Amino acid sequence: MQTPSSERILEKLSILADAAKYDVSCSSSGSKRKNHNKGLGNSTGGGICHTYTEDGRCVSLLKILLTNHCIYDCAYCVSRKSNDIKRAAFTVEEVVELTLNFYKRNYIEGLFLSSGIFKNADTTMERLIAIARKLRTEHRFNGYIHLKSIPGASNALMQEAGLYADRLSVNLELPSETSLQLLAPGKTYEQIKKPMLLVSQTIQAQANEKRLLQRAAKPLFAPAGQSTQMVIGATPETDKDIMYQANALYQNYRMKRVYYSGYIPINPTDTRLPGVGTPAPLIREHRLYQSDWLMRFYGFQVTELLSDSFPQLDSDIDPKLSWALRNLHQFPVDINTADYEAILRIPGIGVQSAQKIISARRFGQLDVYQLKKLGVAFNRARYFLVCRGMGPASLGDLQDRQIKHFILAGYRSKFSNAVSSQLSLF
Repeated sequence: MQTPSSERILEKLSILADAAKYDVSCSSSGSKRKNHNKGLGNSTGGGICHTYTEDGRCVSLLKILLTNHCIYDCAYCVSRKSNDIKRAAFTVEEVVELTLNFYKRNYIEGLFLSSGIFKNADTTMERLIAIARKLRTEHRFNGYIHLKSIPGASNALMQEAGLYADRLSVNLELPSETSLQLLAPGKTYEQIKKPMLLVSQTIQAQANEKRLLQRAAKPLFAPAGQSTQMVIGATPETDKDIMYQANALYQNYRMKRVYYSGYIPINPTDTRLPGVGTPAPLIREHRLYQSDWLMRFYGFQVTELLSDSFPQLDSDIDPKLSWALRNLHQFPVDINTADYEAILRIPGIGVQSAQKIISARRFGQLDVYQLKKLGVAFNRARYFLVCRGMGPASLGDLQDRQIKHFILAGYRSKFSNAVSSQLSLF
């Protein structure tokens, strides 16, 4: 039988877990916090395994807000102070108890904790830190902890937060300061980027110290780095504006990840925002993530993917294929002689396939059959490579529109065949 106290905690959990779903900056990669002295939990080894619900919530971490009370009135935020919603706030002890109980029941493997800002930044940050400190020191919790840093909090609090959290993050909110001033007049880029810089500098100083001493002289500071998030689609920035901003964050603040959150219409009366009938730009969000991936793992410069003459990503094809079609003069690439970087730029070839190609060709010339066995999506890659057994390249006879048409026709045919195959089972 549930007591009034437990019923109230469940009500809070329902409210504050639902409010947290709009924050997509939720990742647990990069931490290697070991379990010492028979403590509770472990984020070492394979890391945290995630399960995502239909609307993108990560359910392997307890993902909640400490409170949805907020002193700010950001137009795009469901928790803004002018919004007429049910409010709630956890105590420090309630969050600690929920985390431990959920972990012991194998519901979660860590905690993602964010918060609205009540009273001021320092007060809110102190409570977030108190939760992490209590879990780490009193309950010896070694599972993953991601804390959302509060813009405007003191440097001392940020430094302390990094000692208990695996990852810290501060949301950039919007892709430009102009848009931030329009939709979140209480916030500034200076206020947001100050803690980003502090975290970046502290992590770098720690890395330098570790290289000199061969070991960490003190507890690791935010071992999984920092991340941030931008809301896209609520303001008029182009994909170029967004990705140039992301590139600056990676370069200047050593971000582990930049997340792109498609705007969900939640305020029908605010004329500054897209209407409620405007669909969430999910395909745009997907293309931005693909571009981000190309920058981080494929050696692409942001200037190659987007420019003043090409400010928006194609919605019907991925950014790598789009780049290749705009740069046909760089193809075809000879699989058996080209370097790794050139092979990695061929549409249909990923990082693992490119590595396998470099390793396999030491034993002989590769042909079409072998490329397929190595994981190459050959129906896409065939227009951009040559290998043993292929005739002379005929790219010069094809225009980019023709190649795009052939590839898209192949997608549609493959999809149609898959649907027919599934229907045949019934």
